[in-house]
Amino acid sequence: MIPFLSLKDVTALHGAEINEAVTRVVNGGWYLQGEENKRFEANYANFIGAKHCIGCANGLDALIWIFRAYIELGVMQPGDEVIVPANTYIATILSITENGLKPILVEPQLNTLEIDDDLIEAAITPRTKAICIVHLYGRNAYTDKIGALCKKYNLKLVEDNAQAHGCKHTDGRTTGSIGDAAGHSFYPGKNLGALGDGGAVTTSDDALAEAVRTLANYGSQKKYVFKYTGRNSRLDEVQAAVLDVKLKYLVEDNAHRKQVANYYYDHINNPLITLPDRLPDEQNAYHLFPILVQDPSLQGGDRGRLRDALHDYLEQNGVGTVIHYPIAPHKQECYKEWNHMSFPITERIANEELSLPIGPAISMGDVAKVVDLINDYIY
Repeated sequence: MIPFLSLKDVTALHGAEINEAVTRVVNGGWYLQGEENKRFEANYANFIGAKHCIGCANGLDALIWIFRAYIELGVMQPGDEVIVPANTYIATILSITENGLKPILVEPQLNTLEIDDDLIEAAITPRTKAICIVHLYGRNAYTDKIGALCKKYNLKLVEDNAQAHGCKHTDGRTTGSIGDAAGHSFYPGKNLGALGDGGAVTTSDDALAEAVRTLANYGSQKKYVFKYTGRNSRLDEVQAAVLDVKLKYLVEDNAHRKQVANYYYDHINNPLITLPDRLPDEQNAYHLFPILVQDPSLQGGDRGRLRDALHDYLEQNGVGTVIHYPIAPHKQECYKEWNHMSFPITERIANEELSLPIGPAISMGDVAKVVDLINDYIY
């Protein structure tokens, strides 16, 4: 069996140091808002290239606190609009609607799977206050055109960096430091994953950082004194200690992911499969390796039959794959008021996308087996 991602094997790569870190915290008797958090926040801020890192409970909360902080600071107000890719994990959009803001969905490019920067300006209105880009699958979504639009219209740039730890832009900046603020997820399966939930906000804006930290601590800057109606959303000391260990190896672990991805790019040769544009290695952290499984003779939802058939074929041959994401956000029941909307490219990706095994622990021998099975596949 070749799993999609074995968290046990990933943890084992640095198991001795992780066990030592966890034991240190357990024996130390201090489990929240202590030295482990301070150390990790400082190290991660330095890695990202931002002035501040604020640990929180998860990646969704990280994004929620960014938008909420902007509201508390008077930069935004409920009803304002945030441009966001239609092709994303739903957490990006949940963070916007959670704050009473209005998501304005913009289609991706089919060859990059990221937001189409040629479509953004037409979506900007007097109520637009931000563009939220998502470095989906680990791919850099930022373009200089997006930066120019933010400057032209005085918009905040928020990065959803949940899937792109260690990814860079062409100018060398690390994603998570490019915009005004960024949300990060440390869900166990991420490139930088904890042993449970965890997240962080990075920013170089002092006022925003203070507001985010306060909101995530019940709205309190000082014990029993509450500036905002906040919530409890904190990164615990165990997770901070584990993340600090894994951060030391992130570049090395990402390098293995890139080796796997390059093998896929160089050796997958099946006419039913299209690969997204190949980016320079530094611009893709390869959190996921998405492929599109296509048959031009199939239309609409029927396209998913071919993708599902390949998924089942690989599963039957001992290879784990995952679909990211089979139902687009605007087709979800929780946003039923959007269900009538049409985003053909996003819907096509939902019907055709399949993610192949990739990670720091998979062997190149197993990668070769995956490729051989794919190239042998006939629908």
